[in-house]
Amino acid sequence: MSDTLVFGKYDISEVKLNDTSLRGMISLETKKVPHTFGRYAKKMDKTHVSIVERLINKLMRSGQGKRKLSGKFIRGRGGCGKKILATKIVERAFEIVERQTKQNPMQLLAKAIENAGPREDTTRIKRGGITYTVSVDVSPRKRVDESLKNIALAAFSASFNSKIHAHEALAKEIILAAKEDNASFSVKRRDEVERIAKSSR
Repeated sequence: MSDTLVFGKYDISEVKLNDTSLRGMISLETKKVPHTFGRYAKKMDKTHVSIVERLINKLMRSGQGKRKLSGKFIRGRGGCGKKILATKIVERAFEIVERQTKQNPMQLLAKAIENAGPREDTTRIKRGGITYTVSVDVSPRKRVDESLKNIALAAFSASFNSKIHAHEALAKEIILAAKEDNASFSVKRRDEVERIAKSSR
């Protein structure tokens, strides 16, 4: 692991991953500023990109698109492509997490990703003109992707048309997901996906 501290403050050597299936999917190797300038974009290999940078990239999305989230269209506060803005949101969120929990925010982010990823999902199968859903195991790579997406969506939904700032919403979601609290948006979505998959077994 690199000796460089994330944002010049947080030591990655202290971070422990409890879920062995995700150890190869969560990259903790990073620089002071988590930005690879798209070095791995052509290789399509997200596992080499720092988990902090992947969270920043998720924050630059435009939200749910055509689908509603809690009855609202979430558009991502016009932050698409603004990496410096997204980086500042994550950095401020980490400061809040450290201040409130007195723990390394990198450890809490890793724990939140482990807790927020669904282990089971559904897929559609068509046989003989009949389409039905069956439950399938979720790959470790998709678990990490879904965790990051849901954590970013939690920050979107809590700060959309609200006085709550995006970094405050993100910090709150990371803390709740790390505790596996039912008030966490990403944990609720994980439970919903797993409940639907269980009924399709």
